[in-house]
Amino acid sequence: MWQQERYQRIRALLSTLQRVSTERLMVELDVSRETVRRDLAALEALGVLKRIHGGAIRVEDEAPIAERAHSNVRFKRELAGAATGLLARGQTLFVDAGTTTAILAEELARLGGLTVITNSFEVALTLRGAGDGGAGNEIIVLGGSIGERAPATVGPGTVAEIGRYRADLALISPTGIDARRGACNYDHRETEVARAMVEHAGQVVILADYSKIGIESRVSFCPPPRIDVLITNHKARELPALAELEAQVGRLLLV
Repeated sequence: MWQQERYQRIRALLSTLQRVSTERLMVELDVSRETVRRDLAALEALGVLKRIHGGAIRVEDEAPIAERAHSNVRFKRELAGAATGLLARGQTLFVDAGTTTAILAEELARLGGLTVITNSFEVALTLRGAGDGGAGNEIIVLGGSIGERAPATVGPGTVAEIGRYRADLALISPTGIDARRGACNYDHRETEVARAMVEHAGQVVILADYSKIGIESRVSFCPPPRIDVLITNHKARELPALAELEAQVGRLLLV
């Protein structure tokens, strides 16, 4: 089993069980105790888990957004570039908040003739400050309460406002995605925003770098059959979970 595949399996087990023993991981991964110890040490360094005597426990929350903004940047930029290839002038887009969509906003700023509806201050400010390259884009910032985890609006007011619009595409980046639960997020208020965007969009485009494939998070918001395009990295081909997803989504786009 490849190292990255082992990491994904460990994360999936922790997502379900909250804690897992070294012995169980040895059986599940079919590796030695020393390999398990090395994997747990590496994942602890990434903030994914905390090692305890005899195994590991799940870290209760995601890493702070300031830390996540610096992870897998090259891969996220590849996703963003591919997403812009799906767009045409005159379209209306929903874009949610997150480190991947913040990078997407930089790519959207080079385009024109779009209407972008977002709850993310970072996405809005990136587009607003784009100069001539993004001057032709209309930017609509959704109202609501300010979220605690990210510079974005959330809550019933944001969800209600989304219902006033109909977008051609929703471009959303989840915390994780798997074939059983689809696209998921950790925070329930952010999930409500993403779910509303899915409901009020003609097509759904999910941007998930390879580290999110096969990963479950706390709340699901979009089942695989509702996903029109899943954009991920070629590196995800190493993961068994991708084949299950590919069979259920409308289109898989590897970059």
